[in-house]
Amino acid sequence: MTSTPTVLITGASSGIGATYAERFARRGHDLVLVARDKTRLDALAKRLQEEHGVTVAVLQADLTESADLATVEARLREDARIGILINNAGMAQTGSFLQQTGESIERLVTLNTTAPARLAAAVAPRFAQAGTGTIVNIGSVVGFAPELGMTVYGATKAFVLFLSQGLNLELAPKGVYVQAVLPAATRTEIWQRSGIDINALPEVMEVGELVDAALAGFDRRELVTIPPLHVAARWDALDGARQGLMSDIRQAHAAERYLTPA
Repeated sequence: MTSTPTVLITGASSGIGATYAERFARRGHDLVLVARDKTRLDALAKRLQEEHGVTVAVLQADLTESADLATVEARLREDARIGILINNAGMAQTGSFLQQTGESIERLVTLNTTAPARLAAAVAPRFAQAGTGTIVNIGSVVGFAPELGMTVYGATKAFVLFLSQGLNLELAPKGVYVQAVLPAATRTEIWQRSGIDINALPEVMEVGELVDAALAGFDRRELVTIPPLHVAARWDALDGARQGLMSDIRQAHAAERYLTPA
């Protein structure tokens, strides 16, 4: 693996993914850009190559389609130049849970959970064998905020956080860095696609600021980066409480309060 690894970015045609592409190109990384919209990908690739002198490959793929997902998996397994995976592709939820259809749930879950897990699984063995490599998973603060009412979307983002934490435990000892990035509302096209008026939201972060903060966490090798969180100790307290909860769990017997009839 070269000292300046190639970066594969999913959902790279716009928003967070396109901004990651620009930032990594600025750092001198070659890129593999993955998304459905080839016209946009080609235009972005051309601009980045001209402005930064890097090599940019385009891989058109719909990650909800098994054949397309398999193509990206193969690229990750076989291209030893790829040393960083940015699992960014995702979609938001339109409407409440009662308004969801089976098909919409399946598509959302496939793109937000199945695709990043499979792509990470495709590249992790090669990274572990090489003793280096990075997997960045884009989650959301909605993943620990059911009060926001995006039930299926939030559940998929909770999966992304858990996946990242679990991968870190397994892969960090083998030299692989895993980062979960948890944005709050960010000014991207995901809102328009889900039928939500972004201008109606009270506080929205600009995408450049989001990615720059995420990359600051990346450079510091943070496990969990929450760009809008001003008091870092609050995440530490939440994670500490979780670990305290685990230490209090006794599996051999039910808790005493459940042994007395209500």
